[in-house]
Amino acid sequence: MLTGVIITVIGSMLAGVGTLFNPGTALGLIIMILLTSVAFNTMMFLLMVRVEDPLVPRAMFGILNTLLFFPSGSIYPVQAFPWWLRVIATADPFTYAVHGFKSLLLKETGLSAIVPDMVYLTAFAVITLSLATPLFKRTL
Repeated sequence: MLTGVIITVIGSMLAGVGTLFNPGTALGLIIMILLTSVAFNTMMFLLMVRVEDPLVPRAMFGILNTLLFFPSGSIYPVQAFPWWLRVIATADPFTYAVHGFKSLLLKETGLSAIVPDMVYLTAFAVITLSLATPLFKRTL
């Protein structure tokens, strides 16, 4: 989470985004960084809960970054996607994180504009954590 805050602050300052110093925007960014990091950590818990080979996570991270990044709307707008890619983008948690960050930093909206993004990321985190928890091995 601390890395996310540092990258957001430095990136915003380098890009000349002045909305970063608005207290409402700063609070929204902290909430979005927290929810995004929790959502992706719980997703990785679910995917890696039974992995024993230490090389598997490295390969999975690279594949997942590619598969989740491109349909997220961070490069191209989701509205320009074909219908099947829009379906994937709707389920992609990266899409909601990107929308929340764009709304706060670039569109200068308030917290009310990112409530659906926060709800989706929270629900995603709760679901993936609740699925991963019973899969942990109980042996020492």
